[in-house]
Amino acid sequence: MSDTAVPPPPTSPREFPCGACGARLEYSAGARQMRCPYCGSEEKIPEATRTVREHAVETLFARKPAAQVAGHRFVCQGCGAHIQGDHLAQTCQFCTAPLVTDDSADVQVPPEAVLPFTVERRAAHDALGTWTNSRWFAPNSLKKVNEAERFKSTYLPHWTFDAQTVSDYKGQRGEYYWVTETYTVQENGKSVTKTRQVRKTRWYPARGRVSRFFDDVLVNGTTQVAPEKVDALKPWPLDKARPYAHEYLAGHEALRYDVEPEQGLQTAKQTMARTIEQDCKRDIGGDEQRVTSVDTAYSQVTGKLLLVPVWAGAYLHGGKTWQIVINGCTGEVQGERPYSAAKITAAVLAAIVLIALVVFLFMQYGGG
Repeated sequence: MSDTAVPPPPTSPREFPCGACGARLEYSAGARQMRCPYCGSEEKIPEATRTVREHAVETLFARKPAAQVAGHRFVCQGCGAHIQGDHLAQTCQFCTAPLVTDDSADVQVPPEAVLPFTVERRAAHDALGTWTNSRWFAPNSLKKVNEAERFKSTYLPHWTFDAQTVSDYKGQRGEYYWVTETYTVQENGKSVTKTRQVRKTRWYPARGRVSRFFDDVLVNGTTQVAPEKVDALKPWPLDKARPYAHEYLAGHEALRYDVEPEQGLQTAKQTMARTIEQDCKRDIGGDEQRVTSVDTAYSQVTGKLLLVPVWAGAYLHGGKTWQIVINGCTGEVQGERPYSAAKITAAVLAAIVLIALVVFLFMQYGGG
């Protein structure tokens, strides 16, 4: 859909005071409404007046000046994360270092869509508690990540890209055939001749063309969370994404992207290339396939900035920061954990004492 067909996403921050007590309303996970954390008053989020749009990548690359989407912006003094939200924050949920006001004048693409939280704080705490309790020999400091100041609802930036691809490939098709092979073995001191069927492959040149339309190839837009942890949070229910509205950020925070759209598109093309290679192999057919070259033409390339929800926290142990993130839609937990040397030592000593006790009892009473 063209960029002028529907209204653009909002880019100026808004506040949502409670009509009953004047406090700030917060988006309620799993509901199409905001709720006051003090008096419980609720306000429904208006129906969207626009649809989620895909933008020509040239528009994303242009990065037209856009105002911040939240009232406060911070930068972490430790990991350098740029965080925005509608309330004051003191520490970074990604590394626990202090946050200070962010006065930088960077130009960013405004978010086009948002995947709202559906896992509320209590459910996230329960999921984290289950995960924590299943970590053997974890230090007690691991449990501190559940504290409110260290455990925050945060939207992570992601790019999504669409593209029509046409790929010309060259390769080889392998077809199996069988030959009879004679061999000799020793049986009871005598040489015995036997035969066996051996599989071989006959290769033929292959070439052809495949095409595919890629829809919403997802690319992580931040380096503040380890890529393997973000990937492990998948899948995301992208069909539940909604046109961006400030209401969904009320009471939550958002991380600004540090992966530029140009870099994001190159990463998306690498993801597409892996799928295209599989398409080429299926097109080659046969029993085995070799793809030696692929030349892909891209057209109708579009993209958008999407915010996805996580509960994020961090804690310090042994002079190192350990991160934990929870999928705000599914409750999937991904995190790092150290091992407590004290707990391991205690367990080893307990095992030694138990073995010594068993040996002592056996020596004392085993003979009787």
